[in-house]
Parts: sequence; structure tokens; C-alpha cells
Amino acid sequence: MRTSRIVLGAAALAVGALALAGCSGGSSGTDADGNVTLTFWHNSTTGDGKQYWEDTAAAFEAANPGVTIEIQSVQNEEMDGKLQTALNAGDAPDVFMARGGGKLADVVKAGQAMDLTEGLTQATKDAVGGSLSAFALDGKNYGVPVAVLPSGIFYSADLFSEAGVSAPPATIDDLEAADAQLRDAGIAPIAVGAKDAWPAAHWYYNFALRACSQDTLDEAASSRSFDDACWLTAGENLQSFIETEPFTDGFLTTTAQQGAGSSAGLLANHQAAMELMGAWNPGVITDLTPDKAPLADLKWFPFPEVPGGDGEAGAMMGGVDGFSCWVNAPAECVDFLNFIVEKDNQEGYADAFKTLPASVEAQGVVADPALVDVLAAYNEAPYVVVWLDTLYGQNVGNALNVAVVDMFAGKGDAQDIVDAVNAAAAKS
Repeated sequence: MRTSRIVLGAAALAVGALALAGCSGGSSGTDADGNVTLTFWHNSTTGDGKQYWEDTAAAFEAANPGVTIEIQSVQNEEMDGKLQTALNAGDAPDVFMARGGGKLADVVKAGQAMDLTEGLTQATKDAVGGSLSAFALDGKNYGVPVAVLPSGIFYSADLFSEAGVSAPPATIDDLEAADAQLRDAGIAPIAVGAKDAWPAAHWYYNFALRACSQDTLDEAASSRSFDDACWLTAGENLQSFIETEPFTDGFLTTTAQQGAGSSAGLLANHQAAMELMGAWNPGVITDLTPDKAPLADLKWFPFPEVPGGDGEAGAMMGGVDGFSCWVNAPAECVDFLNFIVEKDNQEGYADAFKTLPASVEAQGVVADPALVDVLAAYNEAPYVVVWLDTLYGQNVGNALNVAVVDMFAGKGDAQDIVDAVNAAAAKS
């Protein structure tokens, strides 16, 4: 498998000079006796993932006497807002989640993230390879990846078989035909957690990936505007797909990952045949099956090709989950980031979260059949584009997501998506 990975757009973003002054980080810091406390926020609130971070923090403490890590787990849908409030208040956690792109660029520009360039070890750089570029800005590094998370469509092989769908859809026409077969068999085709906005928006992202060239997507990472005609085409293609009624009943009030009634829960309990989601999904689904065991028939295929677009065949939409240090965090924060990408810890991460580790040294531990297929497609992809709401920053990204949900609700069209993004970009 490849030892490098380029994630489009992140390294191209320019940021201003850092303002290094700031307030103390709450209960973090170094006391009079030289003991260090690091505050750490992550988004795994239950199960093996939560336990993994507790065990990893304890292992770091044992290897670094005098260092204590105070952990706070924050529900995923609350993380961005809570973190932004803490950053703006100058009371941020020392270690916080980051996903690169425009969101991280905005944090760096505000002087809220630590420059890690000199602190990352060569072992770290070698382990995570090109995925480190997702956190590189103006030639400096501001984060460390722990997972690579390309997206695609997870599906129940048993439900496909029941409906007579003999092969994973390769084109959007194939997907619409499969949806019809599933409906005829009394099976809901596709679950989507539109209440959380971003899962619905991911459908637009992927249609844009097929409609727009790599250069256009890259340019928009800097301009944060949707002036190319392909953005309108993407919305029109999505609108046409929505009109085929592929989604489960009540999708506008369905959450993505919380409980059996969420979109992931519907797939986990065979109440829907498919879900478009990132490579963390097998772990989420495992937590939502009746016996808390991996879904035995879970499979995966890449987002279908859409004829007539400028995107290169095989390109993928995805993300990189990682962690950054607050600008005023103790130096031990960088040591912790180096620690969490060591091979053993990355293997543990992949196992606990049922996902793809960022470390190429640890990817041999991936055994889940669906994730093996994801990893193979990822390693063959000509390029991988960061989630658009991450790539274009929080303000533009939020406007994009809301406009897409409005389309899902029948309250907007393709032009409204373009207009909403351009209006938000003009205010940024």
C-alpha cells in the first residue's frame, strides 16, 4: 500500500501571522512543583472508543511521570460549536480535535493553534506520510492525523440479495435501479441523518466531486466561492436524485449516529439497505447492532460515477481526523501527539474505532471486509478531497450544509446552494 497521501486543498491554504499571546488554558499548565496537566477533548462518548482514549492517556501518564491528562468526551455534533466557543474565550483544551482544511486555517489565522513543525518526530512523519499534509499551512504543521476517512456507500449484502441486486452500483443510474429493486422488495433503500445536516450535505459533496475538476475544487479552497458552473450542475444532479425518492421515511428528523433510529442504526438493524458515510461507520454500526457485534453482512462500494462531469474517475471525498495543540498548551502536548501515532497505539485505535488508521505502519491490522475495500479504493484514488464544509471553513461550510438540507426539505434548489455559499464567502 502507498506510504503517502495528498489530501486536496489543505496545504494550499494561506494564513496570516500568528498572534501568540493568549489566556491560560483553564486547569491545564504546569504547577509550582513542575507537574503538568493537559486537558484533552475528543468525540467518542461511549464504548470501545471512549475506553481507548482513557487507556491511551493512562499509558502516556505512566511513561511520563508528573503529567496528568484530564479527558472530556464531547458528542460529535456538539464538538465544533463548543470548541469554537472555548477557543474564542481563550480557555481551550490543550489537545483538541482537528480535521484540517479551512476550519483549521481559520483557527491558525486567529492564533489559536500551536506550530508543531519542530516538535513532530521523524518517526511520526514517516508513520503518517502524506496525510500529515491535511494539517500543513504555509509550510508549517498544526496537527497530527489519527485516521483517514474516505467516504462511500455502506450496504447490507443480505438486503441486496433479498431484493435481487446482484452487484454494487457503479453509476448513478445503477444506484437508482437498485433503489427501485429494493423498494419493490419492501426494503427502504438509503438512510440519511438529515437532522444533523452534514450527512445530507455529503450527498452534494459527492455529486460535486463528480461534476467539478480537481483544479476547480482546489481553487474554491482559496476563494471559498462557487462561481464555476459545475457547482450548479452538482446541485441539479442531486435534485434529480432526490426526486427518485431514495431515502427512508422521516429522513429530515433522523439523526446520523445516535441510537437505533439513527441512519447508522437503521442500517445496523436492517431497516435500510444503504448509507453514504465515512470510514468510521463500521464502528458506529457495531455499537448500534442488537448484540453490539460487527454487522456480518456489511459491505461497501465507492460513490457511483456520474456521466458528463469533470471529476476524475475513482476520486474520493473524505477526511482526516486528527488532533492539534492549543497555542498556549504545555510542551508535553506535542509529546502526546507523537505518542498517539506510534504503531501500537494506531493499531489499537483502528481496532477500537473499527476504522482506518492514519499510520501506514498500522494499516495491516485492518481486517473488516468493508474497510479492506475502502482502503483498497483509497490507495488507488487519483486524489481525495476533504469534506467541503471542512475545506471551506466553518462559516461557508455551515451555509453550504444548511442550503443542501433545504433542498432535501423541498425549500430550495441548486441555485440556492450556489447563492448561499457565495453570500457566506462574501462575508468571510
